[in-house]
Amino acid sequence: MRLILRLIGGMLVLAALWPLGREALMLLEGPAHRFIPLGQIWYEIDPASLNMLQAGVQRRLSPGLWEHGIQVVLTWPAWPVLIGLGLMLIVLGRARGA
Repeated sequence: MRLILRLIGGMLVLAALWPLGREALMLLEGPAHRFIPLGQIWYEIDPASLNMLQAGVQRRLSPGLWEHGIQVVLTWPAWPVLIGLGLMLIVLGRARGA
């Protein structure tokens, strides 16, 4: 299980290079720099899964959880979120169980 956590964490850290690279290219094109939100990256990859997650959370858990929690996180810059989550999984994968 620890190996799986470390592998997923490593893949997330590597996946963060894509939005980071896109932002770097945008910065080279002009001074109007903007961060690429996590939700935009997800929507570009698989919009159906994002819509299914929204519907599932709103119907089965709580509309407030989607609006005030998940939707807020999806507006955050993609690469720091991916790196942070990836590093957290790597650290959890290295932790020794009792």
